[in-house]
Amino acid sequence: MEGESVSSSSKSQNDVIEKMSLNEGMEDGNGEAPEHGLQKLVQFNEEVEEPKVGMTFPSEQEIFNYYTNFAQHKGFEVYRRTSKMEEDGKKYFTLACVCSRRSENKRSHLLNPYLVTKTQCKARINACLCLDGKIRVLSVALDHNHELCPGKARLIKYTKKSKPQRKRKHDLSNLAGINGDGSIQSPGVEAGEHGSLGFFDKNRRIFIQKASSLRFESGDAEAIQSYFVRMQKINSSFYYVMDLDDDCRLRNVFWADARSKAANEYFGDVVTFDTTYLTNKYNIPLALFLGVNHHGQSVLLGIALLSNEDAETFTWLFQTWLACMSTGHAPIAIITREDRAIKTAIEIVFPKARQRWCLSHIMKRVSEKLRGYPRYESIKTDFDGAVYDSFSKDDFNESWKKLIYSHNLHDNEWLNSLYNERHRWVPVYVKDTFWAGMSTIDRNESVHAFFDGYVCSKTSLKQFFKQFDNAMKDKVEKECLADFNSFNNLIPCRSHFGIEYQFQKVYTNGKFKEFQEEVACIMYCNAAFEKKEGLVSAYSVVESKKIQEAIKYVTFNVQFNEEDFEVQCECHLFEFKGILCRHILSLLKLIRKTESVPSKYVFSHWRKDLKRKHTLVRSSYGDLIANPEAERLDKMCNAFQEVACMGVNTDVDFKKVMKWIDDLKVELSCKKTSTGITETLPIASNMS
Repeated sequence: MEGESVSSSSKSQNDVIEKMSLNEGMEDGNGEAPEHGLQKLVQFNEEVEEPKVGMTFPSEQEIFNYYTNFAQHKGFEVYRRTSKMEEDGKKYFTLACVCSRRSENKRSHLLNPYLVTKTQCKARINACLCLDGKIRVLSVALDHNHELCPGKARLIKYTKKSKPQRKRKHDLSNLAGINGDGSIQSPGVEAGEHGSLGFFDKNRRIFIQKASSLRFESGDAEAIQSYFVRMQKINSSFYYVMDLDDDCRLRNVFWADARSKAANEYFGDVVTFDTTYLTNKYNIPLALFLGVNHHGQSVLLGIALLSNEDAETFTWLFQTWLACMSTGHAPIAIITREDRAIKTAIEIVFPKARQRWCLSHIMKRVSEKLRGYPRYESIKTDFDGAVYDSFSKDDFNESWKKLIYSHNLHDNEWLNSLYNERHRWVPVYVKDTFWAGMSTIDRNESVHAFFDGYVCSKTSLKQFFKQFDNAMKDKVEKECLADFNSFNNLIPCRSHFGIEYQFQKVYTNGKFKEFQEEVACIMYCNAAFEKKEGLVSAYSVVESKKIQEAIKYVTFNVQFNEEDFEVQCECHLFEFKGILCRHILSLLKLIRKTESVPSKYVFSHWRKDLKRKHTLVRSSYGDLIANPEAERLDKMCNAFQEVACMGVNTDVDFKKVMKWIDDLKVELSCKKTSTGITETLPIASNMS
């Protein structure tokens, strides 16, 4: 159901909202998320080996998969009993029969007790995560004090207790229409879990019935409906799509307002698909499409609520977002977290886009993946050095090899997988593509969530829609203020180079400051001529770089073709950020060509003298005061609509109106050229 053509749907919006409301308030009496299970139908094609002391597994997930498989064949259920880190640096944990739990009914349930399946069974396996990264079985107990049901293993539930702060993710409405405490839930909502459920055993198939509709609390459905109705009333270009299942229950929602749609025409070439709110213990399952505007600020290009994190859901979302945008062009580059389902969806919908992984997300996982090693601090230092202090691919490969051999990390699967995919995340491998400066490449950079200060881990969906306008209003005001400052407050030049004056005139203040940093760092560079082959001259630029407390001299090769003024540095800063680097500037200083550079090095993404359509869209966020241009545009669009309605009656009237519009465009274009303001794209006639 699309917001711009609601009437064409076979199901009315009220019917959808009514179905949405069926999913509200599914908590137990204490307000806690109940314990839920996921049924698995298993084909028993072969016997599973009994667990024995000394068995080894590459990861905790693998041993859990193995023991779960064994348990299902025998007819009992498994849960993770304990986990702790000892002084010897090893992590110990127990996988046990569910019946080993204590069975105590709370006093409040004595008149209507729960069914009890707990018999304090002793069947279990004890294992540890050793220093070599492998899991070893230390002890095994196979005897149960209750009957086993191997013939009914297909009915066994894989249980997982929902944490309160995650209940919006886990408490998904069931497909079968069961509500209240009887809802069947999917435990695989956290990142990557559901994507690997199908890989417990490559020799057998697991059929999973997945819950696939959004879970609502009281008032959530009305909040969504109210917000969409209000936004469409303000601007008819507001776009939304509701994805429904066969029972007309809401699975996923996507929306984008007119400003986001217009901004995509300018800032949609490089996109970050932000799933922070899906993976970091938030109550609202948000996914964001973010671009970077001409000031380097994040700008929202679309937003969604998702019930699942599988490839099918992400494929639907990417296709919906692409259809929403008026250009219909897929992004050239997209930044995501490392996730198999997202990777699959991108290959389907954006096959030509280059995908990179968010470096900050990977760096945050270092502690999680490597802290169990006794020399963790040393490993962390070497890991950071390989990533941040490598200035070429050879540097990185050499540093990585040293990291692996020095700390005996050959068997660490996570590190091996990272190295195999190094072209997706290591700075020296991705800097040859324009990323609008979006992902961290330096130690001192950090990434902040888009809704920082407006959304916390306990924010409900109803509260989010109240805060959403405030957050977006703040983003728009910051962009407007940056526009004003860039036009009215010039940052003084640091040098007498004509190039610096050239960029001062056309770049926004934020991006001009970045260029000035490169100008200032010329003092640390020494350029020298090396050789000339045909029209291309080769230069070396030695830069003195401070790495932690040491000084390191790094040589960068720069190629220059004087005939067509083609210059390229192997640091690839211009390709990565659209900012000329200090090494190129050092070369130009050496050959005395510092007056100006060709327009191809003035990156249009950062220019302040371009009229961008999204700044003329009437604001939909609260009481934000519209700029005069937006007010005039709104009035003209309404007037044009009246003229268009009268001009469609006859072919003569139509041609008369179109000729008048064409003549007016020519006249106004001449005036704009004389003022020095560049219009990059025509204003769409349907922009309200």
